[in-house]
Amino acid sequence: MEITNFFRTLLNTCPEIALFLAIAIGYGIGKIRFGSFQLGGVAGSLLAAVAISQIGIHIDSGIKAVLFALFIYAVGFQSGPQFFRSLGRQSIREVLMAVVLAISGLLTVVAVARIFHLDKGLAAGIAAGGLTQSAIIGTASSALEKLGLPMAQVQQMQGNVAVGYAVTYIFGSLGPIILCVNVLPWLTKRSIREDALKAEAAQMGGVHIYADGEQPALPELIGRVFAIEQGGQSVSQIESASVTVEQIHRNGTPLGWTSDTVLAAGDVILLFGHRAEVVAAGQQLGKEIRNAEGMDVVMVRRDICLTNKAFAGKTVSECVHTLSPAARHGVFLLGLSRDGKPETVSNDLRTMSGDIVSLYGTSQDVQRVAAQLGPILTKSVKTDLVFHGCGLVLGLLIGLVVIRMGSVPLTLGSGGGALLSGLLFGWYQSKHSTVGNMPMASSSLLVDLGLSGFVAVTGLQTGQQAVATIIEHGLTLFMLGVVVTLVPLVLTMLFGRYVLRYDNTAIFAGALAGSRSANPAFGEVLNKAGNSVPTTPFAITYAVANVLLTLLGPLVVAFS
Repeated sequence: MEITNFFRTLLNTCPEIALFLAIAIGYGIGKIRFGSFQLGGVAGSLLAAVAISQIGIHIDSGIKAVLFALFIYAVGFQSGPQFFRSLGRQSIREVLMAVVLAISGLLTVVAVARIFHLDKGLAAGIAAGGLTQSAIIGTASSALEKLGLPMAQVQQMQGNVAVGYAVTYIFGSLGPIILCVNVLPWLTKRSIREDALKAEAAQMGGVHIYADGEQPALPELIGRVFAIEQGGQSVSQIESASVTVEQIHRNGTPLGWTSDTVLAAGDVILLFGHRAEVVAAGQQLGKEIRNAEGMDVVMVRRDICLTNKAFAGKTVSECVHTLSPAARHGVFLLGLSRDGKPETVSNDLRTMSGDIVSLYGTSQDVQRVAAQLGPILTKSVKTDLVFHGCGLVLGLLIGLVVIRMGSVPLTLGSGGGALLSGLLFGWYQSKHSTVGNMPMASSSLLVDLGLSGFVAVTGLQTGQQAVATIIEHGLTLFMLGVVVTLVPLVLTMLFGRYVLRYDNTAIFAGALAGSRSANPAFGEVLNKAGNSVPTTPFAITYAVANVLLTLLGPLVVAFS
C-alpha cells in the first residue's frame, strides 16, 4: 500500500514520468511476437498507460493535443506532394470506403441498441467510443436536448453518453490496429512492407532509389587512368559529351592543359564519364594503369533547384545546348525529380521551374553550371521552425472553423486542420525547396513520438474510469463496444477487398484506417510500411470520415 501511495504521489507530482514510462514499456511489449502476431508500439503504449492509470494519475489534456498535432502535421508534410498528385477520379474508392464504414457503423450501433434495449445516451456513447469519434459526444448531447423529454431524463442520458464512451474507447483504439496490421495482411495474403515497396517503386516510375549504405556494383559514372601509347591527339579530340579529361601528368608531374593540348606518348591521363564510353576511349589511347598516385580528383554530387526561367519548359537536350560547351564541361546529369518524385531522364524530358536537378562533377565545374540554373540545395540537419511553426498555427486555426449543417456542427478539429496544413505546406515545400527544410529523421521522430505519446496520454486519462465502469456495469457494455468497433471495420474491409478490388495491402490498410479516423492504427501501418505510401489513401478517407462519423450522433439518437 505504501509503495502504491509512493508511486501515486511521484507520478502525480511529475506526470511526464508516467507518459514516458508508458511509451517505454509499451514499445517493449510491442516487440514481442506471438507467432505472426505483433502488437506494435502504439497499441503497447495504450495498454501500458491503462495499466499505469490504475494507481490514479492526473495528466493535462494540453499535452495530448500538442503531441497529436505534431504527429498529424508531420504525416501530412511528408506526403503533401504525393497526396495532391493522387487527387482525382482515382480517389473515388477511398470516398466509398469512408461511406461504407459510416453506414455500417450506424446500422451496427442501432441494431445493438435495439437488441439490448439501450437508451439513446448509452447508444450514442458506445458509438463515440467504439468508433473513436469524440465529436459524437457533442452532436449526440445536443440532439438529446431537442427530444422534448424532461430535463432530468435528458441529463441522465447525457451522463450515459460519457459512461458508454469511457467503457468502449480503449478497445475502439486497439481494435483497428489489430485488424489493419494483422488481419488485413492475412486476408490479402500479402505483406504491408512488400506492397509498400512495390507501390513506392511504381510511384518512382521505375527509377531505383538507393538507400543509405547502398550503391550499384556497376556505377554509371566512373574514372579510369590510362598511359598514352601513341601521342598526337588533342584533348578536344578525346573528349565528348560522355567523357571528359580531368587530369594529365607528364614525366610524373601535373600538366597545365587546355582543350588544344596535344598528348604525347607516356603521358598519364585521367578520364571520367559514362562507363562504356570511358572504357572504349581508354582502349584506343593505351593501357589502363591500376595505381596512379596523384591522379585522383574529388568529385561532388549537388542538387540544384531550377529557378532560371530561361531553362524552364525546355527539354533536357535543349537545356544542354543552351549551356555553352565551356560551361557544361565536366558536369554530368545524374537525375531530376519533380514534386518529390524522380523522373526518368531522357533527352525529350521537359523541365519545369522548381525541378531538382542532380549534377555530378568537380566542385568548381558544378558550381559553374549551378550559377546559371539556380541555387544549390545544401542538406541541413536544422529544421525551419519559422516555416513549420506557421504551418501548425494555420492548421490549428483551420481546426477551429465550425460549419453548421442544421443543428449539427461540423469541424475538422485540430487533427484534421493540422493534417490539411501539413499536406499544403509539404506540397509548397516540394515546389520551393529552398525553404521549409525538415530532415526525414526529424519528421519521423515527430510521427513516432507524437502518436505514441498521444495514445499514452489517452490511456492515462481514461484507463482508470474505463476499468471502474466495467467492474460496476459488467462486461456487457464493453463487449457491445467490441461489436461496434469490429463489425463495421470487417464489413468495410471485405467491401474494399472484394468489391473495390484493392490489391495493394499498404494502400488498402491506409484507406481502412482513415475510413475509421483510426490514428493509432494508421501509425502502426506506417511503421510496418516503412515509407509514406499509406498516407495518401488515409488522408482522403480521414477527411471524409471525420464529417460522416460526426453526423452519426443525431442519427443514433433518432433511430436507436
